Amino acid sequence: MELVRLSPSTLNLFADCGRCFWLHINKSIHRPSGPFPSLPGGMDNVLKPYYDKFRTSGKLPPEIEGKVEGKLFPDLAKINRWRNWRTGLEYFDHERNAKLIGALDDLLLVDGGKYAPLDYKTRGSLIKDDSHTYYRLQLDLYALLLKENNLPPAPFGYLIFYSPKEVLEGALTRFTVEPVKVGIDAEAGRAVFEKAIGVLKGEIPPHHSSCTYGLWQNGNF
Repeated sequence: MELVRLSPSTLNLFADCGRCFWLHINKSIHRPSGPFPSLPGGMDNVLKPYYDKFRTSGKLPPEIEGKVEGKLFPDLAKINRWRNWRTGLEYFDHERNAKLIGALDDLLLVDGGKYAPLDYKTRGSLIKDDSHTYYRLQLDLYALLLKENNLPPAPFGYLIFYSPKEVLEGALTRFTVEPVKVGIDAEAGRAVFEKAIGVLKGEIPPHHSSCTYGLWQNGNF
């Protein structure tokens, strides 16, 4: 089997539906895509340089000061490399001939010389109690990437949720900022990574029972 390249986004697809994942990777048959909201990407593009202004002074943005542990990873050149899919962190599983690649939003250096991934999320409304659960796998996989690159991960990461609050004169927009601390586990991420590779090497699995694409295909939508 040729080299398998996986990422947090493709493994989220695996967690959602094994059949859609198998078709996506093995046959290049992708789920139909609707209009993609550009605001999250635009927010990422302005949040990263905004955080970088505080990185150089060893501070945190005031809206998360005292709400997250540690300080921003100080090496701007490295974090910029790790933010790019082409130069991001990689883990190569030689036994399975598979590679995991990931692009961080940001990284915190916490007490004890450990590293906590930090990811920005833009939403249209305030978070719910379980809003973070969808992103746990993403953070587990970041923890695995950190571990395999000799950057010992902390047992937690952070999601920073930005949701619009009001528009002021001059089109200035205020956001509600909600940091959420999430427990993470590199080995949980590894287990999903290895299971996904096993699925790719086997016969095509059925759709997940709640997969809307499978329901549509079977006329049950």
